[in-house]
Amino acid sequence: MTKIAVLITVLAFLLSACGKEEQKSTEKQNKQTDQTLGGQSNVKDNVSEKDVVKIAAGSPDHTTLVKALTAAELLDVLSNAGPFTVFAPTNAAFDKLPAGTLDDLMKPENKGKLTDILQHHVAVAVYTPDIMQNGQVLNMVDGSNATITKKDNSIFIDKGKISASIKASNGMVHVIDEVVLPPSK
Repeated sequence: MTKIAVLITVLAFLLSACGKEEQKSTEKQNKQTDQTLGGQSNVKDNVSEKDVVKIAAGSPDHTTLVKALTAAELLDVLSNAGPFTVFAPTNAAFDKLPAGTLDDLMKPENKGKLTDILQHHVAVAVYTPDIMQNGQVLNMVDGSNATITKKDNSIFIDKGKISASIKASNGMVHVIDEVVLPPSK
């Protein structure tokens, strides 16, 4: 009986040790997976309709916007369910800013300013061109307002002219030709 008890004890010890190693291995794999996948913006899906971030990321005219969204850590937020309306300035729109402005905004110490400006380009709702009205005031994510103007068959958000509108899985993207700055706080 003592040999059986010793054998059972040894087996229990071995099984316990195997379980701990397996748990450590699983925890290590989970940590590596979390680091590799990142947030929602890193989900690969070539079948579903693109979200607002994937639309911007797929446009050669919006590389500056995507870099700015990355610096402000807004990619994952805008990849979520929404609904969002994003007024997306083109690279040429960012080029219109005074020299050095964008470089200054991209510095880590100016992340708050950059975030405010980018959030002034986002509304939490879906605004399609057909429902936008002249004089309509939109509440933007930064907490301030922007105004829609319709003039000569064109639609503007403050000074930014909408040149294209693209439906996204989580809202709408309107391509604009100006960086729309929030009012001074």
